[in-house]
Amino acid sequence: MNVDAVLEFVVLFFAGLLTGAEFIVCFGVRSTITVLDEQPQIQLRQALIRRLRMLVPAVYVPTLLSAVAMTVLAGTKDSFWWRCVGLLALLVWTLTTFVGTVPINKATLTWRPDAPPEDWRGIVRRWERLDKVRLWAALAAFAFFLTAALRLGGTP
Repeated sequence: MNVDAVLEFVVLFFAGLLTGAEFIVCFGVRSTITVLDEQPQIQLRQALIRRLRMLVPAVYVPTLLSAVAMTVLAGTKDSFWWRCVGLLALLVWTLTTFVGTVPINKATLTWRPDAPPEDWRGIVRRWERLDKVRLWAALAAFAFFLTAALRLGGTP
């Protein structure tokens, strides 16, 4: 097995995990959490932030590093532009995360569940809009990397 095949597998594996995590948060967790009353909802949000701020980077970092390595090592041959667009989608995910959701998550961790900020629901709605961007960016990256792999004749 050559290095390109291994990197291609790693890119697809981690990009798929990242997309799956975003999908579950967006369509599974996010809508379910709103049925809770204010205090338990905020407590659950804080618990999820604490857990996911460790798990998501553990998936994101290998996704980004392997995608960059694959794009650089493969050069301009074989599906280079598909990988570049995949990297662009990861850049959108990255910017949305670090400029958008991370500051909101940090602020959310400071909320008192028994006395949240007056505009906490508006802040949550903003986070949810950003989360949709993250989902679509992760999904696009995965689709572009998968397309690159298929165009190479490699195994997805």
